[in-house]
Order: sequence, then C-alpha cells, then structure tokens
Amino acid sequence: MNDPGQGATRPGGGEPDAAAGVPQPSADASAPAPSKAGRNLPVAIAAGAGLGGVAVASLLLAKWLFAVLGAVLVWLGVVELSRAMTAHRFRIAREPILLSVPVVAFVAYEYGPVAHLTSFTALVLVILLFQLIKGGVDHFVRDTTGSVFVAAYLPLMLGFAILTLRAEDGAWLVASFVLLTVGSDIGGYAAGVLFGKHPMFPSISPKKSWEGFAGSLLTQSIIGALLFQLALDSDWWKGVIVGIVMTVTATLGDFIESAVKRDLGIKDMGDLVPGHGGVMDRLDSLIPNAFVSWALFTLFLGI
Repeated sequence: MNDPGQGATRPGGGEPDAAAGVPQPSADASAPAPSKAGRNLPVAIAAGAGLGGVAVASLLLAKWLFAVLGAVLVWLGVVELSRAMTAHRFRIAREPILLSVPVVAFVAYEYGPVAHLTSFTALVLVILLFQLIKGGVDHFVRDTTGSVFVAAYLPLMLGFAILTLRAEDGAWLVASFVLLTVGSDIGGYAAGVLFGKHPMFPSISPKKSWEGFAGSLLTQSIIGALLFQLALDSDWWKGVIVGIVMTVTATLGDFIESAVKRDLGIKDMGDLVPGHGGVMDRLDSLIPNAFVSWALFTLFLGI
C-alpha cells in the first residue's frame, strides 16, 4: 500500500499489456480503491467508534464495568501478543500472565498504586519461577525477558488505567484519557491523508508523516484545553500540556507496536476486524497513555 502523500496505485491494479500498452482489468476492478492510509476508511471508523461506544457505555452504567472491559481487552491482547511471540520461538509464560490480568485490575481498583506495583513485582517473580520450572536453563534469559515484556506492556499498563478509574471523578478522567488518545489518532489520520508528504520514521512505520503528527498535536491541544476547562474544572493551559505530551506518547505507542510487528515479521497482531488487525492493533496508542494520563492527572488534578 502507498503511504499518505505519495501517488496512489492504479485502481484495480491492472498491468500494462505488452502489445497494446493498455491496462488489463483485474477481477476486483470494481472494488473501491483503498484510502491513502492503506486501510478501508469506513471500516476503520466503524471499528474505532464501536470500541469507543462500548467504553463510554460502560463508564455511564458503572465504573466497575469499564474495569471488566479493560481486563477483557488486555486478556485478549496477551493472547494475541504471546501467540505472535511464540510463533517467533519465544516461550512466553502465558498462563501466569493471563491469570494476573483480573488480579491486577482488582488490586489496583481496591487498594491503589502501592498494591498495584507490589502485585506486578510478584508477577515478575512468578514468571521467573514458571520459566525455571517449565523450561529449565535453555533460553531462560530470552524467554523470561519476553514474558516480562508482555506483562509490563499489558497488565502493568492496565493497572494505571484502573488507578485513574478509582478516583472520585474516575469516569470523567478515563473518558478524558480515551478522548485524548483517540483525538491523536483522528487528527493525525486526517492531516496525514490530506497533507502527509514527509515520513517520520519510514523504516518503522512508513505511513506516519510529520504533517500527521502536527495534526495530532493541534487536535490534542484543542481537546485537552476544552476538557480541562469545561469537564475537569481546571486551567486550560494544563489541558494543552497534557494533550501535547499524550500526542507524543500515543505516537510512540504506534511506533512500538510497529517495531514489534516488524521484528516478528507480521502485518497485524490478530484478525478481530478483517484487514484491520486485532485487539492489540486497536490498543497501541492507549497502552502507554494509560500510564502517562494517570501521571499527568495526578500532577495537575491531584487524583
């Protein structure tokens, strides 16, 4: 697929005829051409809107429902990531990590940050023991490191989202965290498709452009200012700072997942939405922002 800002392939993909010099129609010539971002835009919007709608509905009904939703999504993410790494000859301690997901959510919600970090440390020790018993010394360092990466990338980050949720106005804060992350994706996508010409890091993610990043920064600054002023009863400039920082970390999350997929030699982590990947492909920006939003909300709002 072409990157935003570069010339599009000929619709239908027909190759020139050697004698006549005219393109031969392919079987799917009548299919709609893909967007400049390389994905089917209506499906991408529907997938994101559907997930966002479920998240908002859970927050409106009861905070604990969002905790359950987060745990389910992270559980599925662990399955996807560990399966991809296992295919690449890692031996991931999947069982203890999967068992830890609901435990992490419960401990963080009921007992706070110290208990959350304590539970994660305990999980690391369990992973060490599990790998020693199951695999012995063969590739112990490689497999243990891969397993701790999975645990830190998903259950640990889930816990910070739950810590935000447990605050008195946790529903608003989590909604703000989600909106600030989704805003980065939407602003970056729109600006990248319309204006993108200069890739940020083409060796990692060729479709991300500096113009798209600028669009994310502008969108996030506006959303952050409005949220802090109107919904969180705080200074607008704090919202601008939060929006800018979360744009950087959301973009970093995209690059991290792209780097993981390139290293593992896969296009998508799963097939939840055909052609659009799995749960991990939907959570890439949210994962680092779960921690960053909690830290910034603690700093600026004293949660």
